[in-house]
Amino acid sequence: MQKIHTILTHPGGAHKDEFLACCVLVALTQAPIIRREPTAEELADPGIAVVDVGHEHTPGLHNFDHHQFPADHPPVCSLSLVLEHLGLREDARVFCDWLEAAEWFDSRGPHETAKWLGVSRETLDRLISPVDITLLRRFAQGARFDAADAIWQVMRMVGEDLLEYVRSLRERLDFIGRHAEVWEFSVEGAETLRVLYLPRTTPRVDEPSFGLDRYIQAQGLEIAALVYPDRRGTGYGLSRHNDHRGFDFTRLIGHDLVHFAHSRGFVAKTSATTADDLKLLLSLARASSESLA
Repeated sequence: MQKIHTILTHPGGAHKDEFLACCVLVALTQAPIIRREPTAEELADPGIAVVDVGHEHTPGLHNFDHHQFPADHPPVCSLSLVLEHLGLREDARVFCDWLEAAEWFDSRGPHETAKWLGVSRETLDRLISPVDITLLRRFAQGARFDAADAIWQVMRMVGEDLLEYVRSLRERLDFIGRHAEVWEFSVEGAETLRVLYLPRTTPRVDEPSFGLDRYIQAQGLEIAALVYPDRRGTGYGLSRHNDHRGFDFTRLIGHDLVHFAHSRGFVAKTSATTADDLKLLLSLARASSESLA
């Protein structure tokens, strides 16, 4: 996309989908944004990215409009089309919970989106913040934005963060898949519970627990607790997953290898470094069948 020298989107009211699509394109190209209808010559020019306007979806020419799709076309928006062209849409739909709702909102409208979500129309209004209002209103007021404008700089940062999040999370999930193990724990009369264990690696990662929830979701695993390197020390963190009550870490209070256990039992920190010691602590924290009844 480095060949793109201009980003063109429609004038008038601004919406979240073309705003975010332009954010991604700005982050990739550093190009200025112009808000007006495109000409036939501009639609034919791959150096001009035409977003959410023009009635063409021709990625090879960098035209990303969805308004010409039939009414029964699966929900899609201009941001989806840009991410699809970058090979990131599927990961973005998995990692960004808001993306599918944005596709529905832009292609089906607020009432159909509310029905799809199973909420009232008024509930959607309660999710709108001054961040949404101000950014979209200021974007709608301008005809051209470039690096000299504050709104363009904000859009660049939004685009960079979105791309970094999707790309880094995919790398992180692949990393977890290579290193993680699933341990099983059971007590008589209770179900066997599974624990996801991520060992310490070299080089160290800055946020050891980052991506664990998404990995569990993507793999369809039933996990009751997590064990991961403590980013503040050489030991490990132990925590419930989705507050599963099969483990109660208050049971570890006073143990020589445990220097912190939350009074509500959902997390603990240990100086243990071996798998055997960690499994011992998990066995001690495993709630009894009586407490689970």
